[in-house]
Amino acid sequence: MKISIFWTWYVGLVTGTCLAEVGHKVMCIDIDATKIAQLKQGIIPIYEPGLKELVLRNIKEGRLQFTTDAKEGVQFWTAIFSAVGTPPDKKNHNKADLTYVYEVAKTFAKYLSNYKVFINKSTVPVGTGKKCKEVIQEELKKRGVSSTIITANAKIYENDNVIDPRFKHEDDNIVGFDVVSNPEFLREGTAIKDFMVPDRIVIGVESERAKKVLQEIYKPFECSYVGIMYTDIASAEIIKYAANAFLATKLSFINEIANFAELAGGNIKEISQGIGSDPRIGNKFLHAGIGYGGSCFPKDIKALIETGKEYGYNFKILPQTEAVNTEQKLKVIEKLRQHLPQLQGKHIAIWGLSFKPKTDDIREAPSLEVIQKLQELWVQQISVYDPVCIPLIESIFSSTLHYGDNSYNTLDGADALIILTEWNEFRLIDYTLLKQKMYGNIIIDGRNILDRQEVESEGYIYEGIGK
Repeated sequence: MKISIFWTWYVGLVTGTCLAEVGHKVMCIDIDATKIAQLKQGIIPIYEPGLKELVLRNIKEGRLQFTTDAKEGVQFWTAIFSAVGTPPDKKNHNKADLTYVYEVAKTFAKYLSNYKVFINKSTVPVGTGKKCKEVIQEELKKRGVSSTIITANAKIYENDNVIDPRFKHEDDNIVGFDVVSNPEFLREGTAIKDFMVPDRIVIGVESERAKKVLQEIYKPFECSYVGIMYTDIASAEIIKYAANAFLATKLSFINEIANFAELAGGNIKEISQGIGSDPRIGNKFLHAGIGYGGSCFPKDIKALIETGKEYGYNFKILPQTEAVNTEQKLKVIEKLRQHLPQLQGKHIAIWGLSFKPKTDDIREAPSLEVIQKLQELWVQQISVYDPVCIPLIESIFSSTLHYGDNSYNTLDGADALIILTEWNEFRLIDYTLLKQKMYGNIIIDGRNILDRQEVESEGYIYEGIGK
């Protein structure tokens, strides 16, 4: 099938590349001409393991192409995915900014000439699909074109033939379209696997014709016994937010238990294992630490809370999930000050800056708040290292930080080491080198990746989360 993807950032680029990998012909569209030129050369704008190799292979095979031509993206392709960003609104940070979603909908309507499917891949609040329909209809009206939206009960296919005359396009002034919600469930760092071997595919549709198009798109995944579920559009939109909100709540829950366990003398690793063994709970997202970050959980929880208010419902649990997470991010500072009450004039080293390993994403990362707090406490030198996202951190903090080209180069004369991201290279420490480099002997493990007994046996003070 011929598929176009609007926007070539994280979701759009991964979606387009993976759909090309399973055999579809895909065109990715972006208004950034520089980015498009780079993508044509195989230069990837994001860090995602395995993505570059897939992009290069599918460009070579002729299944994947990139352009700034929005008209071609709509007119010559069957299914149009909108994978634009939905960042926090500038006026109200608790709401999702849907400007780009509606811009793509307008572009879709501007060049629509025969039946197409507009597919929302972006994370959007419930009601966005309905609004997109209205935006598309309004733009068609400006063109003097009548539009027909298929209703849930409209039968338009029979043995692959169109039987509803509204969709034979004998009248050039009438065009049909459908809006579909197909939320993404990609995790940064494992996005290729998540797309190619998904645990579920959720599709919100209102017509059999749209359903048939989506079935054709996802036909290559049927052999992998993937659960493909069809819902109404509103339910599909809610599923995405509800999933993220539940996982975030699970993280905040285990962090609260970790904080309590410290006071009561428990060990959060053993506690997590004990409760995670219950199949009704499961062991995923029960790893205590310094809270969640990234592009999804923080903004999606805020947006869901705000959307609830718009529908007259005040969530009770989700505001507390957010509050616990906000406090948890600075837990490492609290632990550091137990051993260094006066931080003015000290040298603190930080390992790990991205919100999670295997990504260069620093959006809402705990490292941002930790660094800012250390600066407020007049720490003399903050030395930082991360395998992939130093340039992004440098663009924010500039020369106020010292940047190491490897983890141990940040430790010269450091009074303490704080670990904020669980990159694998931090799990095994060369203590001989550590003793040569560090001045102090304090290690704050914000991700519980080190063994307490081992660290303490080497003469260091160890502080984890929930231990």
